[in-house]
Amino acid sequence: MIVTLDHVQIAAPPGCEAEARRFYGSVLGLPEIEKPEPLRSRGGCWFRCGDRQIHVGVEKEFQPARKAHPAFAVNDLNALRAALTDAGITVIDDDNLPGAERFYASDPWGNRLEFLHVK
Repeated sequence: MIVTLDHVQIAAPPGCEAEARRFYGSVLGLPEIEKPEPLRSRGGCWFRCGDRQIHVGVEKEFQPARKAHPAFAVNDLNALRAALTDAGITVIDDDNLPGAERFYASDPWGNRLEFLHVK
């Protein structure tokens, strides 16, 4: 029945669009994709992530996801670590998953994100 994952929705507070574009677009390097016209009035913005999508959606009563998180496969973990650090974002290394190089960071609103090295 289920064949793949289409997109991940990340919640953010109202007025998040400029910061979403800076973080997900500029810092993480994800290209923005245009939201369909009927959904634009809801706010937020969408990004391409490989052959999937990341949707940053506005939630009026926003609370950051501090445990639940998307995990991004990265081909150059050190370059991403440097980009995040240069942008003033704290990176938390984690070696609890045998055989994986990974770290965590938070987006501008405190949502947890995981980044894993892929070979």
